[in-house]
Amino acid sequence: MWPTRPGETVGAVRAVVLIALGTALMALSAKVSLPLPYVPMTLQTLVVLMIGAAYGWRLGSATMIAYLAEGAFGAPVFAGPVGGIAPLFGPTAGYLFGFIAAAFVTGWLAERGWDRSMALLFAAMAVGHIIILAAGFGWLAFGLGLGVAKSWQVGIVPFVAASLVKNALGATLMPAARRLIERRK
Repeated sequence: MWPTRPGETVGAVRAVVLIALGTALMALSAKVSLPLPYVPMTLQTLVVLMIGAAYGWRLGSATMIAYLAEGAFGAPVFAGPVGGIAPLFGPTAGYLFGFIAAAFVTGWLAERGWDRSMALLFAAMAVGHIIILAAGFGWLAFGLGLGVAKSWQVGIVPFVAASLVKNALGATLMPAARRLIERRK
């Protein structure tokens, strides 16, 4: 996202600015919300995966940790005007913690060239979505005790089609953004 010159080390200021930008995008994407029972549908997963692909695994996962920390400290960054630790133990907890792993894996794949092809980027983002959904499902089923069938119905089924659309959108937007940035060099 913020290219470095050959031989230039990634500075702390660059990392702080990118993390702040990423957490702001996460907070904004949380506000685009369709309320559903237990877990709302938001644009957060799209932003998580794009941050992972754009920032790489280190900075992408650090951004998600910073986002969760902001929310835990009370900033209203989660879906709805919500902050504090309650969302980190409620129905959305699995998804929220899944953001860290998804940004890590998507970033790791992107650093290995999966972001250079729309098809591979779509696949990398699909892996990220699977991680988020699996973490959310696991928390709903076993952490909250909803059971497998109920968790599948409220935690997976409503999000499958939206995840495919978000993957397609992300796999289209990332190369377009890269071309725009490369033209400015």
